[in-house]
Amino acid sequence: MKQTDYDVVIIGGGPAGMTAGLYASRAELKTLLVEKMIMGGQVMTTTRVENWPGYPGGIDGPELMVKFQEHCVEFGLETTTGDVEKIEDLGDTKRVVVDGKEILCSVVIIATGVVPKKLELPGERELVGRGVSYCATCDGAFFRNVPIAVIGGGDTAAEEALFLKRFGSKVIMVHRRDQMRATKILQTRILADEKIEMAWDSVVDSLVSDNTGLTGMVLRNLKTNELREVEVAGMFVAVGVDPTTEFVKDLLELDETGYIKSGEDTCTNIPGIYAAGDCRTTILKQISTAVGDGAVAALKAEQHIDSLRQKS
Repeated sequence: MKQTDYDVVIIGGGPAGMTAGLYASRAELKTLLVEKMIMGGQVMTTTRVENWPGYPGGIDGPELMVKFQEHCVEFGLETTTGDVEKIEDLGDTKRVVVDGKEILCSVVIIATGVVPKKLELPGERELVGRGVSYCATCDGAFFRNVPIAVIGGGDTAAEEALFLKRFGSKVIMVHRRDQMRATKILQTRILADEKIEMAWDSVVDSLVSDNTGLTGMVLRNLKTNELREVEVAGMFVAVGVDPTTEFVKDLLELDETGYIKSGEDTCTNIPGIYAAGDCRTTILKQISTAVGDGAVAALKAEQHIDSLRQKS
């Protein structure tokens, strides 16, 4: 077995990456976890996690991720912040380039998760931080006593609307269909709340702004094609996610939407490279499934390294 800097390099510090780090380091594999931003991934933007066992009444997403981080380093996991620019397959060895620095390892576990989709409207990017946001937990408190819009109809949009109602004078949910896609319990809460209005069968056609930032949006009804301007000071976009896999598109097999092709064993088309959590093809994207993936990926890493040691 060739000399490497680490047995395992994990890319991504969300639930999948941290669980993989916990299991790999506990198996006495020298393991490095590289996170581009902050540990915790998308869960850091979740106001309340109600479906993680052991916490009746729920737990705040950031609080849960702090507990994950405290636990995953107990067995010697190393963590660092950096941008992974490239992964190279050198056979039994993998080269990971982080901010220009090369790291050699035997196994790579990719757990980079997803990022929020944009509406791709003119002026949207320029208004980020000036009325447009993709994270209610991060920015909600800046919009006190003003009208707020949430774009989307799934679980994330519903959770953001329920969180934002504590700040805004009202919350308008804009959904392109005539029925929400969120889970039933969230739908019930949304539809029963007097501070939340629904704009059904509608999309944002354009944004309205002045030199202070966002002042409104023009909605288009998809059934009637009618346009109407709605005054809002904040717009929170929750229309889905894209996988963070651009850096491996020339290395790994991806599906048509950019997710890494991988089964429940987390194996990719390259031996020694595994994909865990929301960045891979999976029917459910939850903390619980990400944690399961992380554990499986670490087990596969251990088995792969054992096979390399037996060869040498």
